[in-house]
Order: sequence, then C-alpha cells, then structure tokens
Amino acid sequence: MSANAWRDIAGRLDEDKNGRFHQLPVRVYFEDTDAGGVVYHASYVRFCERGRTDFLRLLGVEARQLISGEASNEPAAFVVRRMSLDFLRPARMDDLLVIETRVKELGGASVTLVQTVMKDGVKVFEAEVTVVLVSVAGKPLRLSEAVRGGFEPG
Repeated sequence: MSANAWRDIAGRLDEDKNGRFHQLPVRVYFEDTDAGGVVYHASYVRFCERGRTDFLRLLGVEARQLISGEASNEPAAFVVRRMSLDFLRPARMDDLLVIETRVKELGGASVTLVQTVMKDGVKVFEAEVTVVLVSVAGKPLRLSEAVRGGFEPG
C-alpha cells in the first residue's frame, strides 16, 4: 500500500488570520491512560510528537528524507531543544482530541512551535516546543529555504 493511500491520517493544514497551522485528530486509548482512565502526562508529549511530525510531512519535509540527506545537503534531523508543558484539564479514555500545531518563531536553525490539545474545542493541554535542525554529528544546521518556506503562510 502506498504512503498516499491514507493521506488524511496525517491530519490537515489550515490557515487563519494568525497563519498556517496543522490539526491532527487523536483518539485516547487504554494504553494512553493511567490506572484511573485519565490521559497519562507523557502521552501528551507523544501526541505532540505525532502532530509535529505530520505537520512537517504535510509541508513536504518528511523526517526520513531529512535523515537520509534527501531533503538537504547532509543527513539531519529535528531534535527537541526545549519544552514547556501546561496541563489544563483532564482527558479520558475514548476522548477524541485534536492536536493543533502552530509556528511561533523561526530562527536560523530552530523552530518554536505552540501545540494545543483540545477536546470538544476546549483546551486541555498546551506545549511550547523548540526544535533545532542538527546534522547527524550534532552540529546545528541552518534551515533551508525550502524548509523555511514550508513554515511560512501560503
């Protein structure tokens, strides 16, 4: 089965007065919860990782292409430099959550994103995440014009 067969599984890109953003629906499963059926704190980090990865994918920057060197001059990857997490309300098993990812700031080698997890339009979690593009040797790399352009409003 081709990678495009389930293209919608990567969520969708949208744009409003604040710019381009990505939305990814996530169902909460038993494995995402603690013994009380409430979403375990680390699950939010995994949900946000999926949101960031699929945001990049829909912008045309796939992680495996970065790692192989196809997307730039040398093999590279985005790594998390900093995360600030805010747990606002509980989410529970079987809830349908939407992870929204927006670019807050572009640096030379970094991107700061705001990721909001919502249930029925109500914010339950928010993260501010700074990722840095680094070579496989760990050296920060400037964002290419193609990567930078993907983050700019369309």
